Amino acid sequence: MNAPFPIKNVTTGKLPLTVLIAAPRGFCAGVDRAIEIVERAIERYGAPVYVRHEIVHNKFVVEELKAKGAVFVEELDEVPEGAPVVFSAHGVPKSVPAEAERRQLSYFDATCPLVSKVHRQAERLIEKGHHILFIGHEGHPEVIGTMGQVEPGQMTLVETMADVAALPFTTEDSLSYLTQTTLSVDDTREMIEALEARFPQIVGPKAEDICYATSNRQTAVKRIAPSSDLVLVIGAPNSSNSVRLVEVAERCGTTAKLIQRADEIDPAWLEGVGTLGLTAGASAPERLVREVLERLGEWREVEERTLVSAEEKMVFKLPRELAD
Repeated sequence: MNAPFPIKNVTTGKLPLTVLIAAPRGFCAGVDRAIEIVERAIERYGAPVYVRHEIVHNKFVVEELKAKGAVFVEELDEVPEGAPVVFSAHGVPKSVPAEAERRQLSYFDATCPLVSKVHRQAERLIEKGHHILFIGHEGHPEVIGTMGQVEPGQMTLVETMADVAALPFTTEDSLSYLTQTTLSVDDTREMIEALEARFPQIVGPKAEDICYATSNRQTAVKRIAPSSDLVLVIGAPNSSNSVRLVEVAERCGTTAKLIQRADEIDPAWLEGVGTLGLTAGASAPERLVREVLERLGEWREVEERTLVSAEEKMVFKLPRELAD
């Protein structure tokens, strides 16, 4: 952290502010792929192209796609006959593509491949006769989509330690666990340990379900938060991975705030702040990071420092129909 008595820049009259920028941050490969699917569908079919639910949890991205010709709907019954439709990156229950096929809609599945991997795991576990304990947040689109891969009663949602304690199963039951891909790494580890302690026979995936991008962004925040007086996380309130980044910073003992755009920053937040940490959730574009830095520069003399904790080179293929 900076000295307690920072000196104003004699030329600008502004107090200095060191901004520690987390890397990696922002878009992940799954978000890049989902947005490109919508853009390519519009190019191929022309506007409008319908999108079931927010393609990713970011209003800025959604508004940009609307301007290009995307129409966002909640359910397929809002999609006109014959219109193309895209399913969001969070995944959908099996009933959704089945309904699209029944109505003979042209559809493109933008589900993140890492979420699709969890879907396939769920199917295989059910085929083996296991009951699945799914660690996740009730109501999140990814949870709804994953639980919709199996029949009702074959998967139980587990959100808290209290849920673990209340589970009605025994050590004789065939149990497995899977997790939402955008959870807190630390919280999930504790939940898994509690499940394994209560049910020694439980089977987990060979590799953790929390995606590389979620894990990497949490690690990056752990690197910047201890040296920061305040951490700003750019992301939407309904973005699970963004909310988790706020929690990670707070667990480091640092005040953290979730913002969607630069205009949400209250200058009063910067009082007494010499070092500020900055990151963005996996569905927030880099343009919003630059927007925040420019706004901070209006009030303070900003020195940017990027702290790299991992390199990301993951790229996911587009659906065959849109790849050429």
